[in-house]
Amino acid sequence: MTLETILPPERVLYDVPGGSKKRVLEFFSTFIAQNTPSLDSQEVFSRLIGRERLGSTGIGNGVAIPHARSPHCATPIAGFLKLSEPVDFDAIDGDPVDLVFVLLVPEEADDTHLSLLGQVATIMNDAQTRQELRKTGSQRELLDLLGSKIREQTAP
Repeated sequence: MTLETILPPERVLYDVPGGSKKRVLEFFSTFIAQNTPSLDSQEVFSRLIGRERLGSTGIGNGVAIPHARSPHCATPIAGFLKLSEPVDFDAIDGDPVDLVFVLLVPEEADDTHLSLLGQVATIMNDAQTRQELRKTGSQRELLDLLGSKIREQTAP
């Protein structure tokens, strides 16, 4: 399973209002529940916040990868948010976050979960990719760039 198969165009969001880590996670939880009938926004939010309590998913360089398991998730679900302004995410380097890659996986998806997190980390750890993502001026540019980076990373 690749990121490309679980990140449809409608889940790549441009210029999302930030405010705080909590608001970003609430926004995503509401957004994903509206688009996925089996998911409840409060339950998704509760799981994402619960994961954050174990340790911030802010991996540094302005990037966060909030992720959680959900019993109501039949297959992995991804979302990407480019925030309109950076927010404090308690990242390991202390820098605010403006690029957020969210992953929800089924309760029992061990190897898949780790593989998807690895794919996200590989893409987001590249300084040039982060710079290019931040320079995008529209949802279409963001979608095209992210899609090409995902395809490059998963090419044999």
